[in-house]
Amino acid sequence: MLDTMTMTKLAGAVCGALLIFLLGNWVAEEMYKMGGGHGDDHSQAYIIDTGSDDHGSDAQEEGPDFALLMAEADEGKGAKVFGKCKACHKLEDGANSTGPHLYGIVGRDVSTVDGFGYSGALVAVAQNWGIDELNAFLENPKSYAPGTKMSFSGLSKPADRANLIAYLDMTDGDRTPYDAPMSEESAEPAEDASAEEATEEATEMAAAEPEASEEAAAAEPAATEEVAAVGGFATVVAAADIAKGEKTFKKCKACHKVEEGANSTGPHLYGIVGRAVGAVEGFNYSGSMVAVAETWDADALNGFLEKPRDFAPGTKMAFAGLKKESDRANVIAYLDSLDD
Repeated sequence: MLDTMTMTKLAGAVCGALLIFLLGNWVAEEMYKMGGGHGDDHSQAYIIDTGSDDHGSDAQEEGPDFALLMAEADEGKGAKVFGKCKACHKLEDGANSTGPHLYGIVGRDVSTVDGFGYSGALVAVAQNWGIDELNAFLENPKSYAPGTKMSFSGLSKPADRANLIAYLDMTDGDRTPYDAPMSEESAEPAEDASAEEATEEATEMAAAEPEASEEAAAAEPAATEEVAAVGGFATVVAAADIAKGEKTFKKCKACHKVEEGANSTGPHLYGIVGRAVGAVEGFNYSGSMVAVAETWDADALNGFLEKPRDFAPGTKMAFAGLKKESDRANVIAYLDSLDD
């Protein structure tokens, strides 16, 4: 049997252990909260590495062109990536948290949210949250804005950054056009690339079929005359590959649907070839489309798809365009086949 003194000692030991546990938990919690966040006293004192955004070997590899990633950006995937940000940021206009609200962040002046105390040298490195600025900041916040107390380690994957920016860009209901800096490769004339591609294709065909039959040779001039009668870029479209066009259309489907009446970020493209410009009901167009073309014929679509913002100044379409003539011809042929 345990006497009263033994019971008292056991109870005291249990209470002492509990007190030490609670004290240790309090100290650990206070250490976690130290250091201030974007301007308050509730951000973590050290960076939490999420693992998937490790700036290791993946960050060192050269990724795809960011303009292409923005053109193909998936807002739905961006919403999932935002899950890493929502502990500190809200999307509602004026709803500041540990960090400033992100409503209308794309295109917004830096450090202009009322009632929020910013940290770091944001104004010193950028005046406006353009797409390039957000891309650089999201990749490595502390490197981009030295002195910032934002504890997020960044997003190493370019696709994640593009998807997130596209998602944030739609908080105010509008996509911001993206003029990416031109690389030496993208500055090369599209015609040269098409000519080179056509030459390679012709060489391969000649090697594969060195001897054409007399019947095929006799039929060829008639086919050529028939295609030439179409005229303009329609000549190229008439000889295009619909299957390849469907694959190229994957670059467009984030913003456009091919079902009649199914508008999305952009207007539906069912029956686009031959349709009057700016004629889709229920869609609010931007830019000066009607001023540059009346009908979406092959020539107008070719000019628009090559570089949308040059063809229709003021358009808010963010797509950078299709450099290769063959890609443009193929996608136009695919779209034209949908209402056959």
